[in-house]
Amino acid sequence: MTTGSLGLRSSGSYGSLQQQLFQNNSSPIQTTPPIPRKPPRLFKEKEGSFLWICKFAPRKNVGMLLLCVVSAAAFLWVLYVGKGKDTAEQSNRMFAPETVHKYIFRGIESIKKTNVGRSASTIQPPPPPPPPPVYFKGYTLPPGNSCEGFTLPPPPADKKRTGPRPCSVCYLPVDQAIALMPEAPSFSPGVSNLTYIHEENQSKTEFGGSNFGGYPSLVQRNDSYDIRESMSVHCGFVRGMRPGHQTGFNIDDSNLLEMESCQGVVVASAIFGAFDLIRQPKNTSEYAKKNVCFYMFVDEETEAFLRNSSELSSSMKIGLWRIVVVHNLPYDDPRRNGKVPKLLLHRLFPNARYSLWIDGKLELVVDPYQILERFLWRQNASFAISRHYKRFDVFVEAEANKVAAKFDNASIDFQVEFYKKEGMTPYSRAKLPITSDVPEGCVIIREHVPISNLFTCLWFNEVDRFTPRDQISFAIVRDKIMSKTNWTVNMFLDCERRNFVIQGYHRDILERPPTPPRASIIVHPPPPVNLEARQTSPIFSTSTVIKQSTQPSSLAKQRRSSSELEFDKYIHDYLVKKGMFNTAETFASEANVLNSSDVVIKSPEGFLAEWWHVIYDAHTSNQAEHAQGSYAEATRTMDNVVPHTPSVVLASSPHSARRAHKISLLAAAFSPERMQEKCHLMTPEDEVTSKMVRLSQPVPFVTDSS
Repeated sequence: MTTGSLGLRSSGSYGSLQQQLFQNNSSPIQTTPPIPRKPPRLFKEKEGSFLWICKFAPRKNVGMLLLCVVSAAAFLWVLYVGKGKDTAEQSNRMFAPETVHKYIFRGIESIKKTNVGRSASTIQPPPPPPPPPVYFKGYTLPPGNSCEGFTLPPPPADKKRTGPRPCSVCYLPVDQAIALMPEAPSFSPGVSNLTYIHEENQSKTEFGGSNFGGYPSLVQRNDSYDIRESMSVHCGFVRGMRPGHQTGFNIDDSNLLEMESCQGVVVASAIFGAFDLIRQPKNTSEYAKKNVCFYMFVDEETEAFLRNSSELSSSMKIGLWRIVVVHNLPYDDPRRNGKVPKLLLHRLFPNARYSLWIDGKLELVVDPYQILERFLWRQNASFAISRHYKRFDVFVEAEANKVAAKFDNASIDFQVEFYKKEGMTPYSRAKLPITSDVPEGCVIIREHVPISNLFTCLWFNEVDRFTPRDQISFAIVRDKIMSKTNWTVNMFLDCERRNFVIQGYHRDILERPPTPPRASIIVHPPPPVNLEARQTSPIFSTSTVIKQSTQPSSLAKQRRSSSELEFDKYIHDYLVKKGMFNTAETFASEANVLNSSDVVIKSPEGFLAEWWHVIYDAHTSNQAEHAQGSYAEATRTMDNVVPHTPSVVLASSPHSARRAHKISLLAAAFSPERMQEKCHLMTPEDEVTSKMVRLSQPVPFVTDSS
C-alpha cells in the first residue's frame, strides 16, 4: 500500500477536484515524487481498522450491515458530486453579462413592487420639471351676451347742467361674473419678485419721509423707478417685520390673522376722526356675502362714537363690515392716515388676490364681482381708477387744490416745481391713449400682482414725501413705470364710477339740527307807481319818517334771519343749476342750507340769475339815459358803452319793447338820487320789508318769454 494510492482513494474531494480540472481543459497537477518517510500514526490506526473490518466481515450480520453503510455512502457521494456540478454551471450562467443585466432589472422591478403602499417620504422619485407659468390673458364675451352692442348714452341735452352725474354701465349677471373669475394671475411686466425694506435704525438726510414710511434718499427714490425682475423698495411699515405689529398703524393679532386668511376678494374702507357714518353695501349677492372680506378700519375715536351710538357690539361687526380698530396712528394728519389702507392693502392682506377700495363717505350699490369683471377682467387690466370728471391736467389740479385750501400752498408749489424738473408737462393729446393725468381717487380697483403692488408702493412714497394730495402725485409715478414697461392703467369714466357708488355727506352735515321754522311775514303789495307825481314830489314826506329805536326789535331780528336764510337758499339753488356741485356742497355745509328745492320763486336758470339780468339791464339803461348829461365824461367800458343804444336793442321785438318799458320803470326807481333818498328816509326794518315786497312783485321779473 503506497501513500499515493491512499491519497487518491481516501478523499472524494481530491478526486472531484481533479475531475473538475480535467473538464475545464486544465493541465493535471504535477506532484513531486514522494520522499520515503516513516508512516504517521494515523495510517497505522487506519490499517488496524481495515484488518478489523476484514476479520468480522465474513460474519453474516456484520457483512450485511457493512454493505448497507457502503451503499448509503456511495449514494450520498453521487448526490453531492452532482449537486456541485449543477451549482458550478448555474454559477457560470448567473455571472454571464446578459444574465447580470437581467438580474439587475428584475431586482429593480421587485424593489418597486415591494415599495408599493409605502409612504412617499421613504422613497421619492425625482421631481418633474416645473411647468411654465400660466397667466391670465383676458377674454372676449361670448356672442349673445347681455352686454353685446352696449354703448354709452349720448350726453344730456341740457347743456346748463354740466356737473358730474352717473351714466349707464353694462354689468354681467353675478353668476356669470363669478364664473369668469380668472384662475391664474395676470402677467406682471418688468418685475416678478417684490420685497420690502425693513429699517429699525433710520436717519433723515433729505426732505420728506416719516418714521412709518422711512426716509429714502433721492438716489433710492430714483433707483425704485428702475424696474427689474427682483426689487426691494420702501412701502410703509419699515420698523416691523410684520405689517400692523409694532410698526405704527398697529392692529390686534387676532385681526391680523383674520386678514391673512383672506385669500380672495377684499372690499376695504376707513373712517378716522368719526368723520363719516358707516354705509352698508347694497345689492350684494349671497355668494359675495360669504366669500368677500369686508373690512372697515377705524381709529379709537371712531370706535368710541360707534359704541356710544350702540352700533358696535362685542362681535366687532356692523352689517357686512368687520370693524378693525387701528392703534398708534403714524401721522397727525387724518388724510395721511387714510392713505395707508388706501394704497397698502396688499401689505395688510398679503394673501388676497383682488381688492376694492372705497372712501368712507361712499356707499357701494353693485356686487363686487360685477365691478371686478367689468373694470378689470374684461379689460385685462390689473389696476383701474376713474378719472376726474372735470380736470385732467396736474397743474390745473394743483391750482384747484390751492384755491380750495386743501393743503399748504407753498408745499403744493414745491411739489409741482419738483415734478417740472423731472420732466412733467401739462396734459395734451400727445399723451393719448392716456386720457387723463388726474384721477378721482375715492375708488381703486386692483389685482395684487407685483407690478400693481410696486405702483401703489411708489405712489405712497410720494404721498409720504410730499403732500397728501395723491391726485397730484399719481401721474408722475404712472408715467415713470409705463416708460420702462408695457403696463397700463384702466382710467374709466367718472360717470361710470358714480354708477356703482353713491356719495353721501359727512357726519357733521348730516347731524346738524334742523333749522327752526321761520315766522310768517305778511307782505302787503305796494301802491301803484305814479311817474308824474314821482317827478314833481318825493315819494316819502319828511313828516312820515319813523324814528329808529336804539335796539332792534325781536321781530326785526327774526325777519333779518329769515331773509338771510332765504337768500342762502337762492344762492345754493343758483350754484346747483349752474352745475357747480362741489361749490354748492361746500356752501350748503357752511351756510346750513338743508334743502334748496323748496324755494318759492322757481326759475330754470335760478332766481338770482333772473334778478341779475333785470337789475343789470336797468342799471345800464339808467347809465345810457344820463350819458348826455353829467355822465358824458365817464370812462367808456363794456359796462357803459353797449347800453348807449338802448332803443335799438330793446325795441327789436314786441317782447323786448315790453321789457324796455318795465326796465324804464326800474331805472327810475334805481336812479342814484332815488336810492340815496330811500336810504335817508327808510328805517332798517322798513328797508327789509321793502326788499321783500319787490321780490314778491311779478312786474320787474319780465323776461323775453313773457
